[in-house]
Amino acid sequence: METKNIMIVGVGGQGSLLASKMLGYLLLKQGYDVKVSEVHGMSQRGGSVVTYVRYGTSVASPVIDQGEADCIVSFELLEAARWLPFLKKDGQIVTNIQQIDPMPVVTGQAVYPENLVQKMKDAGAKVDAMDCVALAQEAGTVKAVNLVLMGRLSHYFDFPDEVWQDAIEACVPQKFLEINKKAFELGRNA
Repeated sequence: METKNIMIVGVGGQGSLLASKMLGYLLLKQGYDVKVSEVHGMSQRGGSVVTYVRYGTSVASPVIDQGEADCIVSFELLEAARWLPFLKKDGQIVTNIQQIDPMPVVTGQAVYPENLVQKMKDAGAKVDAMDCVALAQEAGTVKAVNLVLMGRLSHYFDFPDEVWQDAIEACVPQKFLEINKKAFELGRNA
C-alpha cells in the first residue's frame, strides 16, 4: 500500500495532539507502519499546532511536504486555509467552522478572511465543514471538539466502529470516556 498522509492542524489547546495519538493508535492496530510527528508553534499561547500522521506498508519519514496530504483535519477554519498548499490535488479537508482570531487580527493589523470554505473549494479542495463546537457542547463539553472531528474523519476510512471505539478507550482517560464517545458519535452521524 502506498503511504497515506494526514495533517491535523489547529490552535494550541484544542486537542489536536490527542486526536493524532488516537489516529496513530488506530492505524497501528490495523497493521500499518505509522509515523506521527508533532510540530508546536507557540501552542501554549494559542499558536498554530500541526501533526503529521503517515501510514502505509512502510513509512520512512514522518514529514509531509507541500502537495502530499491526502487529508487535512482542521480544528479552526483559518488553519485549514493556511495549510491548503499541503493538500494533494484531489485531497479532502475535514474542518471545524470555528474562527479563532490570530494575533494580527486581535491587534487590528489584519482582518479575519471571509468565505474561507468557498475559497478552499474554489482552489480545488473537497471540503467537509461543520460546527464541531456545537456538537461538542451537545456531548457535554467544548473540549470534545477533537472527538467530534475524529467522528467525522471516520467517514473517510473503511474501518468498523469497534476499531474506533477501541482507539477512544485506549487514548482517552476513563473519567472523560463517556463524553468523548458521545462526541465521536455526534461527529460520525452529523
